[in-house]
Amino acid sequence: MNPVVGIDVAKGESQAQIFLDRNKLYGKGFRFSHTITDLEWLHGRLKEVEKDSGCRPAIILEATGHYHLPIVEWAEEKNYDLYILNPLLAQRAKKTHLRKVKTDKLDAVHLGELYYKEEFEPYQKQETHWLHLRHLTRQHEAMTDMYVQTKLQFRAVLDQVFPTYEGVFGDLYSTVSLGVLEMYSTPGAVKTAGVDKLAECMNTKLVRGRSPKWAKEKAIDMMAAAEKSPFQEGV
Repeated sequence: MNPVVGIDVAKGESQAQIFLDRNKLYGKGFRFSHTITDLEWLHGRLKEVEKDSGCRPAIILEATGHYHLPIVEWAEEKNYDLYILNPLLAQRAKKTHLRKVKTDKLDAVHLGELYYKEEFEPYQKQETHWLHLRHLTRQHEAMTDMYVQTKLQFRAVLDQVFPTYEGVFGDLYSTVSLGVLEMYSTPGAVKTAGVDKLAECMNTKLVRGRSPKWAKEKAIDMMAAAEKSPFQEGV
């Protein structure tokens, strides 16, 4: 026999279906959470399969971002043969299947059937911390891209509302700069507030470690920028 368990991974939990051999299901499908307790229960279930079949079951699953990493780490620790499929390959195989209904139970079955239809290379063990580091690096890159796009969008809006504001502060995106804009977002609002109120706002609410003189100078710079702006109340 050649037993395998197909696992359809989701966030925090998975759906599984065990096969004793090709076209031979071992019981019904079941769900388990990615906790020590449930993974140990799964280990016990697979030991029963090994006893009944005379072979240690393999595990096949689809790579799903970082959701599958707890199972990978556990399977490596327990020395299971592990097959991790590229999501595009797995989806293509599912689309060719006669059953078109999308359910977690069927997805787990599809993965098990795929194990017998194709010859996949076993997953090569990697240090878990490298897997986590790779995922964190991707997250960092995505967040950096989002941060850059947000700054560009902010600048585009500012150009339509208060185009002469840039240059008042050394850092357009500093806490004090964004804080002042949040309270006085148009040239008209700045002029209505006046120098003294702007300086007081910066000195008491937004800036620490700066002198009242600095706050007043910045307030004067803001007033000058407001006077030069072609827009007074935004667009």
